Amino acid sequence: MSAGDPAAGDGREGGDRGGDRGADRGADRGGLRAALGGLTTRGRSFLAAGVAAAVCAYVLGQSDLLRVGLLLSMLPLISVALLYRTRYRVAGSRRLAPVRVPAGSEARVHLRMDNVSRLPTGLLMLQDHVPYVLGPRPRFVLDRMEPGGRREVSYRVRSDLRGSYPLGPLQLRLTDPFGMCELTRSFSAFDTLTVIPRTESLPPVRLTGDASGYGEGRRRSLALAGDDDVIPRAYRYGDDLRRVHWRSTARYGELMVRREEQPQRARCTVLLDTRAIAYHGVGPDSAFEWAVSGAASSLIHILERGFAVRLLTDTGDCVPGAGGDGFAATPQDSADSAGLMMDTLAVVDHSEGDGLARAHDLLRGGDEGLLIAFFGDLDEKQAELVARMRRRSGAAVAFVMDSEAWASGGASAGPVEERLRLLREAGWTALAVPPGASLSALWRLADTARGEPSGDGPGGYGGWS
Repeated sequence: MSAGDPAAGDGREGGDRGGDRGADRGADRGGLRAALGGLTTRGRSFLAAGVAAAVCAYVLGQSDLLRVGLLLSMLPLISVALLYRTRYRVAGSRRLAPVRVPAGSEARVHLRMDNVSRLPTGLLMLQDHVPYVLGPRPRFVLDRMEPGGRREVSYRVRSDLRGSYPLGPLQLRLTDPFGMCELTRSFSAFDTLTVIPRTESLPPVRLTGDASGYGEGRRRSLALAGDDDVIPRAYRYGDDLRRVHWRSTARYGELMVRREEQPQRARCTVLLDTRAIAYHGVGPDSAFEWAVSGAASSLIHILERGFAVRLLTDTGDCVPGAGGDGFAATPQDSADSAGLMMDTLAVVDHSEGDGLARAHDLLRGGDEGLLIAFFGDLDEKQAELVARMRRRSGAAVAFVMDSEAWASGGASAGPVEERLRLLREAGWTALAVPPGASLSALWRLADTARGEPSGDGPGGYGGWS
């Protein structure tokens, strides 16, 4: 929950020192002018009618009409003075549930107002600033709040477009009982709603590579998790006394503890091509949005399988980037890494680059395990560069867009098939993505294309190799 700044009815700070009195008088005059500027149409009409009646009474010599004019003129002025001199203070806060929401889903925004003054409030009108893509601007009318009272309201927001959207600032409109004057006070705090890409549940397939602790070797490492290493080490403060190795302690004459072997984690890199020249069309149903959603679905699916995952783009940007190679340092970082990668995909946009050389250079450092890539249009030069990426990873699966087919709704053209053939000859499992394709179907097709069974039973994972 994020708290906004307290909003005062007058918004002024008192000062007792002589040097501050001139500034206070200037602030009072400025605040009074702002209060007069808050006259509503009703208040301005009453003031104009009162002035007109007073002028007519003076011209016609009608004292009764003069009293009516004075009454009409004084009523809005008295309302301005009363509203301006109001001393109650109101604190506001906002809470989002949830903070991250998939595109097309709803989130609820909870607003809370607290009267922190010793006086009851009058009628309050509450308004929150919301980007137009999230829906209409919410407005609420709050009745009188007793001293120390609280009011809570909520509204829903929804967007079909991924992105990061600010909510706020919260505005509070104060009115007098006669509706003659309105004053607006704004809170300074705001919150951010992150609309992440749509994700698709993917079927279980065999997902590991062929080196660095993958496949059968990885299963052996996982089976050994928690087993003792044959070489003990010296005791350190904070070590569990239950791990004391008494035979080694007697041999070396100092307290020794057994070491735990840390299992190797299978690694996966998800590569997203964001080049503007590689995609055509815009909107939620465009090829680029399909690629972003596909990358998000792959990340979530592989993280749930216990992989160490990183997101890589054609610009060379790597997320989470916690370690020197860009992967999360420990399994405990997986949740934070997932949030960081989804936040990145929520705001990712087209890049101005024309090639994939930066991503190729980042993948140059040897075997990185499984590589899953989402490409836009590939010319011959970029297809050859992508083909060389395969030699620097374990298994490699590519989903290649044909933007012209997406724009026209037709089948893949000849050049796309030539690019796929080149990638397959280099060892990639390369699939063309037709317009509106289901990633789960392509995911299973990628496994079938290898001529291997789709698992060792429910949730089984052997090796995409």
